[in-house]
Amino acid sequence: MWDLDSHRILGEIAPEADLASLKPDVSFRDQLDIDSMDFLNFVIALHEKLHLEIPETDYPKLTTLHGCMEHLTTSR
Repeated sequence: MWDLDSHRILGEIAPEADLASLKPDVSFRDQLDIDSMDFLNFVIALHEKLHLEIPETDYPKLTTLHGCMEHLTTSR
């Protein structure tokens, strides 16, 4: 589930972003102007704060708001 922790984590990665206006099926990289290291830091922070194992093969599932919500919901 996309929860407050997930929202906070993304806000830490892209503090200047308007997270309320995120389009659900557009990649975070395109909407937030983050690079691959920022995205990796996002995934690592999700792992640490939510205590989820996120295999590298699942990273593409986390690139959009919709994909992230779906993956986190099924992973918990």
